[in-house]
Amino acid sequence: MNCAKRRTATKALAGVLLAGVFGMAWGAQVAGTIVNLSGPLMARKADGTVKVLGLKSEVEQGDTLVSEKNTYAQIRFIDNSEITLQPGTTFKVEAFAYEAGKPEADSASFSLIKGGLRSLTGLLGKRNKEKFSLKTPTATIGIRGTTFIAQYVPASAGGMAAPPGPAGRGAPPALPSGLYVSVIDGAISMSNAGGSMNFSAGQFGYTANALKPPVMVPNNPGIKFTPPPVFSMQTAPGPQNTSVPGKAAAVDCEVR
Repeated sequence: MNCAKRRTATKALAGVLLAGVFGMAWGAQVAGTIVNLSGPLMARKADGTVKVLGLKSEVEQGDTLVSEKNTYAQIRFIDNSEITLQPGTTFKVEAFAYEAGKPEADSASFSLIKGGLRSLTGLLGKRNKEKFSLKTPTATIGIRGTTFIAQYVPASAGGMAAPPGPAGRGAPPALPSGLYVSVIDGAISMSNAGGSMNFSAGQFGYTANALKPPVMVPNNPGIKFTPPPVFSMQTAPGPQNTSVPGKAAAVDCEVR
């Protein structure tokens, strides 16, 4: 091989390597930013590395977020939607894409592996509701333009898997395992192999496992969501909080 051919081959190889480097650098789509945080928050990246996040840290597509025992974490996504994680939550951003001029490319897919969150719909959910999904081990949640709370209790952490009822006096018992929802504004759907059900503002829902159909619960079964006051600078539509178990408005979820 003469010198000219060697130079050409070397340039071609360098181009391939650079393309690979830039491809890796730009491969992770920025989905949102941490805007409020009350304690340690870890992110397990798509490549397996682990990173400690702080205020203004970016959250990327493929990140699995883990909030510690006393940590509430609020993520504002690029479409102005918000998800607030409660302590002891594991949550994954499966896919997220939003561009103002490309509604056909919208994508918002999340997984709640354990714990709880509050979700506030943004621009993506308002123009492409069917592109939003929140998967859990027992059911998938879809939205209708919504503010809602979801809490998943794994079998190892909850009590017996029976339909929940109002909390009694004294220390509240552990919630039965399963998925709980509370709708603050708008409506959601909950679907699994057992069936599908819609829930509207002021309603509570529950399903014990992936084979049991979702059911409506007449009162708050004991869902609590009380982020620090700094998370609550703005008020979203919905019933006012009373923090009294067993009441329809007993979830501190009317605030953003």
